[in-house]
Amino acid sequence: MSDDDDQPAVTAEEVRGVADLARVDLSDEEVETFTEQFEAVLADFESLDEVPEVESKPDLVNVMRADEVAEGLTQEEALENAAETEDGYFKGPRVS
Repeated sequence: MSDDDDQPAVTAEEVRGVADLARVDLSDEEVETFTEQFEAVLADFESLDEVPEVESKPDLVNVMRADEVAEGLTQEEALENAAETEDGYFKGPRVS
């Protein structure tokens, strides 16, 4: 709710305006229901302001090993188990 208790946090006109933007037809009863629901949602968000902030250490740490340079496969070694090759490359099925 707003600081001024005389003014509602959400008005029926605002709900109708949002419904018009969304191109949704609402009955008067639906407008009243949505107005109450929107006010409740806004009150819930305002209660989050009361939660104290805490500083915490991150729970996750980097457990990855450092990169190490190693010998890779030669082109011939990489292709030796391929079903088909062509001009030193893997050959796959035609897709077009």
